[in-house]
Order: sequence, then structure tokens, then C-alpha cells
Amino acid sequence: MSGTKVEVRAAGIERTVVEEVRVHPIDPVKVVSVRPDRRWQRRPRCGVCRERAPLYDRGRRRRWRSLDDGLLTVFLEADLPRVSCPGHGVVIAAVPWARHGAGHTIPFDETVAWFAAGASKKLIAQLLRINWHTVGSVLERVMAERDGQDGDRLAGVTRIGIDEVSFAKGQRYLTVVVDHDSGRLLYVAEGRSKATVHGFFDLLGQTRCDELTHVSADGAEWIAAVVAERAGQAALCLDPFHVVKWAGDALDEVRRQVWNAARRAGMKETARQLKDSRYALWKNPQNLTEKQELKLSLIQETNKPLYRAYLLKEQLRAVFAPGGPERVHLLDAWLRWASRSRLAPFVKLARTIRARRTDIANALAFKLTNARVEALNTRIRLIIRRAYGFRSVQALRAMILLCLAGYARPLPGRALAETA
Repeated sequence: MSGTKVEVRAAGIERTVVEEVRVHPIDPVKVVSVRPDRRWQRRPRCGVCRERAPLYDRGRRRRWRSLDDGLLTVFLEADLPRVSCPGHGVVIAAVPWARHGAGHTIPFDETVAWFAAGASKKLIAQLLRINWHTVGSVLERVMAERDGQDGDRLAGVTRIGIDEVSFAKGQRYLTVVVDHDSGRLLYVAEGRSKATVHGFFDLLGQTRCDELTHVSADGAEWIAAVVAERAGQAALCLDPFHVVKWAGDALDEVRRQVWNAARRAGMKETARQLKDSRYALWKNPQNLTEKQELKLSLIQETNKPLYRAYLLKEQLRAVFAPGGPERVHLLDAWLRWASRSRLAPFVKLARTIRARRTDIANALAFKLTNARVEALNTRIRLIIRRAYGFRSVQALRAMILLCLAGYARPLPGRALAETA
């Protein structure tokens, strides 16, 4: 094999001819002068749309960073002409070794994307000797191309889960949509509003919106309203975890009310015990410590309203224990008890749950929760923490899609090595 072919094969690119290789006498830098092969040159294309276009001028010489050769930093150089595209005007002609507007070769970009799925941006920057911010730019470029090449990720979707996850200080959120059947991330966008959810349904298209059968979500009205408007035939399943959390919040409100009443009455010791009872009331009975069990027994004897609130919380949690549609009858019984409990927070909660009874009944009947979405949210938080932040939301979105949307790729060069 000739030296020029070795250089092309080592760079992991095709349809390219090596004209000259220069190694700097002092700095560890190697510059490889290349040009597209004759077939590529005979068919010049627009770098943006890759459609045939007539040459405009000879352009100028350009340089791209390639994969390192041992300790040598490798750059490709070529005279790159410009073409006159009917749709994009005068643009740089497409080349076989790099994406349009990129300063790195395609194998270099793919290597960065492969490492990014399991390593931090800081580690990638050190390993490949690039800037920390460059990693995010490369990911945006790679994911923009993969979105168009990997087929329709939304095809055949019938059961989805919608939720939001915080990604930065200042109440900044991402809305995520997950396929319950495959576990893949389908959609991620900044914001948590009706417009953000509408963005997903616009991407899905009305025909596929009509094919949805189940949608799981928390109690957010901005999700429920859009689902009812865009996919009214789908069964909206209200996540049981959030319903039980509402009961926990109501219990905590009752605890604060009785604590304030005891404090105003001068019952300092009772107030102190109530203040310290928060975790005993919140925890599941099987997880209580001996000290917490004693505190709960004391509340049962001395504070009937607070203990009644505790029982209401536990009974609502029992409604969502493993079972079937018959659990709806237990929910109705709980609603009757809460409505006449004379505890204002639980009376209010009963009205809220009664308004969403159909959605809760769907969750009980179809046994569909947002647990898969919450697990994905945990992985998103891990990605953000591992990367030590992102320069742009688009770079964050690209990283999340790369790791969670099923875009698995082999390490660049492996397929080439296997066929050698």
C-alpha cells in the first residue's frame, strides 16, 4: 500500500487523494495536503444542501483538524472552490472529508461524539486537545446531521410520557417526551409551557397524534390542556407519585397549622414535638425508626387532627398499591372521607383530585406512570453534572439526544479496521 493511501486510510476518509505530507521541523504538527478525487471534482456540490451546482470561483486554501497521528497534531489542507447554488447562493463547495462550516474532519467529529456518550467534556477536550467549548459545537453539528439520517424516530409511537426537568439556576427547564415502549427520548426543548408541548405535537404531525393511545404526565395544567387539544382520543394518565406528593404537601400544611396553634397557646413542648415530627409523618410506616414510631404514637394520642391527616395520606398511598381497575372504588371512598375530614388542606385536595379523577382512573386501569420519564430525567441531570455545564442550550440538547435518543454508533475507524 502506498504512503498516500496509508495517510487517507489512517485519516478515516474516502474519495480523497493525498498530494503532500509535511511535518513541522520543531512543532509536533503534520499537515496533509489533499484534494477530492476526480469523480468528486467532476460533480461539484453545494456544501449546505449537497445538490449539484456550478463552480463560482477557485476559492482559497482551507485547513481542517484531523485525528492525531501518535503525538502529532494532524491538519488537512486543500484549495476549496465556491459554487453558485440556486437555493443558497455562493457557498463553499462540499468536500468528502468534512461537514459544511466545520473546522474538523468527519472522523474527528464522530470520535468526539462517541466519547461524549460516556465521558465528560473536560476529559474529551484534554484527550483530543481541543477547546472545552468546541466539544459542544461538534455535538450540535453531529446531532443536526443524525436527526436527518437516522430515519423517523417518531414512527410507530403510541404511548408517551411528558415531563419537565430543571437544567440551570433561575427556573430554567427542559420539556422532555419519552416513548414508553422503547424507552427512547423522543423530544427535548427548552421551556415548560403550552408552546413547548405544542412544538412536540407539531413535530409529530396530526396523523400520528391521532394514533396516540396513552399519555402519562404529572398534574401540570399546561400539559393536560395541550394533550386534550391535540390528542383528545389518548387516555391521559396522571402519575400516582405526584398525587401522593399532593397528599404529603397537605399533611405538612396541617402539621404547620397545629404547630402554630400550639405555639400561640404557649404549649412550647407540644410545639417542639410537632416541629420535629416532620419525617415521622412523611416516611412510609415500614421505614420508620423506633424513635419515629414512638413520636407517631404520641401524635396519635395527643393530636387527633394531625393523626387523621397522616391516615389520609397513607390511605391515598394505598390506593395506588399494585392492583387493577377496582382501585378506583378505593379512590372514591378516600374522596368521601377527605371531603368530610374537616381538614381544610385535605378538603381542597379532594376537590383537586375529583376534578382529575378520570386521569387518575386511567393510570390505575392501564398501570401507566411517569417512572420511566423520571428515570430519564435523572440521567439528564447526570449528563449536565458530568459535563460541568454547557455553553448553549443547543449543545445540551445535542448531548442529551446523543446519549438517550438511541443514536448509538461504533467507534470511528472500527468498521474500517474490521474490513481491512
